[in-house]
Amino acid sequence: MSEGLSSGQSSAQSAHLTDEDRAASTGARSVDIRTTGIELQQGAGWLRELVELMSSMRFAISALSVLCIASAIGTIVPQNSPPINYVNQFGAFWAEAFSAFDIFRVYNASWFMVFMALMLVSTSLCLIRNTPKMLRDARSWRLNVREQAYQAFGHRAEFALADPAQAQSVLDQVGSALKQKGFAIRQPAAGAASPVMVAKKGSSNRLGYIAAHLAIVVVSLGGLLDSELPLRLSVWWWDKAPVQLNSLNESDQVPDSARLPQATPSYRANLLVPEGQTADIAVLSHPSGSLLLDLPFELYLKAFRVEYYNTGMPRLFASDVVLKDKATGQLREETIEVNKPLIHRGIAVYQSSFDDGGSKLRLAAHPFQGPLTKILPLELAVGQSIELRSGERTVTLEVSGFKPINVESLNDGMDPTEGFQRHVASVVSPAANTDKEKKLQNVGPSFNYKIRDAAGQAKEFHNYMLPVELEGARVYLSGVRSSPDESFRYLRIPADDKDSMDEFLRIRAAMADAGLRRQAALAFARSSAPAPMVAALAESAQRALDAVAEGGLQNLADILERSVPTEERDQAADVIVRMLTGAFWEVWQLARQADRLPRLERTDDKLEFTQRALNAFSDSLKYDAPMLIALNDYDHIQASVFQVTRSPGKTTVYLGCLLLVLGIFAMLYIPERRVWVWLSHDAQGRPRAVRLSASTPRPSLDFDREFEELKTAVGRSST
Repeated sequence: MSEGLSSGQSSAQSAHLTDEDRAASTGARSVDIRTTGIELQQGAGWLRELVELMSSMRFAISALSVLCIASAIGTIVPQNSPPINYVNQFGAFWAEAFSAFDIFRVYNASWFMVFMALMLVSTSLCLIRNTPKMLRDARSWRLNVREQAYQAFGHRAEFALADPAQAQSVLDQVGSALKQKGFAIRQPAAGAASPVMVAKKGSSNRLGYIAAHLAIVVVSLGGLLDSELPLRLSVWWWDKAPVQLNSLNESDQVPDSARLPQATPSYRANLLVPEGQTADIAVLSHPSGSLLLDLPFELYLKAFRVEYYNTGMPRLFASDVVLKDKATGQLREETIEVNKPLIHRGIAVYQSSFDDGGSKLRLAAHPFQGPLTKILPLELAVGQSIELRSGERTVTLEVSGFKPINVESLNDGMDPTEGFQRHVASVVSPAANTDKEKKLQNVGPSFNYKIRDAAGQAKEFHNYMLPVELEGARVYLSGVRSSPDESFRYLRIPADDKDSMDEFLRIRAAMADAGLRRQAALAFARSSAPAPMVAALAESAQRALDAVAEGGLQNLADILERSVPTEERDQAADVIVRMLTGAFWEVWQLARQADRLPRLERTDDKLEFTQRALNAFSDSLKYDAPMLIALNDYDHIQASVFQVTRSPGKTTVYLGCLLLVLGIFAMLYIPERRVWVWLSHDAQGRPRAVRLSASTPRPSLDFDREFEELKTAVGRSST
């Protein structure tokens, strides 16, 4: 027996080859995978067009592209942050524009869920249309490929038979070699041009395509189940309406229309539990307010533990809890840490954050308008309020928050672009220099409070308990804003030699006394000018003090701009600043004498304090608060903030991910391969040669090597 081999690039196919011959020789899929959709033969025209559009692969890919772009945006843009953060980051215009398209909560935006539903429907229709064809093709053996197609195959070999009686032996050797390679073999019925043997392997490759596309459907379905869609449907079905919890008083009851039952299918809620207390009602955020959710268990917080790095940043926080099932009374003691949730009856309780649990604060209310009167000591817990009398006004003080540790990035200088410095730079105070060297430092406790007038209008304040060193000086920071959408503007009150605000408060009260300002101006004039000029200098100094007392340094600058020619303005400003500083020094000294304290020696440190106090007094006129609340001491009570989630789509998403992995693995690592074997006859009808050909939809070096090994094995057995 002799062997003849013929391999290389596929020759041009003859015109008489059938479609099956061409598909087999090129390895093309015989299944018809079309990008167009289902074409209905009956029904209204708009319905046929809609079905064709929805079931087309182009539509599914378009919907998937939109979701990919939206997901990328959701990854880059922080989601569900306070509105003021977006205003600071993007500006008022773009923050409002992005908010209109729900960019800041993109995964729960209505348009995002609509596109996800459209992709789910479209991909499902594509699967319904193409899956039967793909399964049919995977089961097909292609038994009718004719011998005329042999020359069209790119991978082929021919083994000549010296003795026609050896034909069956060679065919047996071919079958044995194919089985060793893992091929399944079928022998078609005898025919003139039909193959005597057909082999294939890797038909499960088609299942990979089906699994990968089915994974998209399953993951989309799971995403919809875990989105806000079930919650919105629940709110609509049970006729619920969110409420503004901030507008409710302690005595007000939350209406039943704002309470969701335990049967709510899907949610992501927050649960705050102070130490030593129990909670069983979680809060769900809603674009128009909040909803309360009745949990099927009670959660008691035994202890909250937090560990810090050397910088003061939290390193670990965990909660020791006791869970009591409402239905069975079963108790479970667990420790909840970050990424280590407690799961009970399909509900996961995650350690989300920590907050204040009603710490008791010992405060001091300092009058901040008019003369200095008695300082009022107060003791309030976070969340409590009290009515206070300020002159003829009655205001309500509400303590809204407390943080015992505040780790901020401080610089030696002040760079308005860096962290805490930028945060504090929003004070109406002198411009700062630039030094971008970051220094993480714990600046001590801080607390938030609101002062609400009789009309219900409130200003929010954020004060630090201890002085902070900024620009080489220690200052108390007191922030104020009129709306939660605004950033805090900070007043910097210089600390005196005792690290207190006493000296500044004494100066502030003295500046409210017109008689004392007149005395200070006269004292400054007598110490600075000869007798003939004392009266004129005293009058000028008093006008400067009065202008600052009425409208701050800006008011004095406006007067200077109106009354002094432009070419003389710089020189006049320099004279007035020196005069104002000297007169302001005398205000401070007269205020000390009124309190039976000695005058201070004029040193550089004292004069620097005077300048800072002058700036702070000017800024305080825009502070617009009847009193300044200072924190003297506190008893800290911590609280854990848990995220309570029910995610019925989680298992569905995991199943989709498994299908995706299996599908991609099948597509990449289980290539489909087919082999045909013909027995060629001479003119007398005797077997003269065995022809072997193979094809695969995705040619590769591995397939080339495998076919060469197959040829070698058959050739060796035929010698």
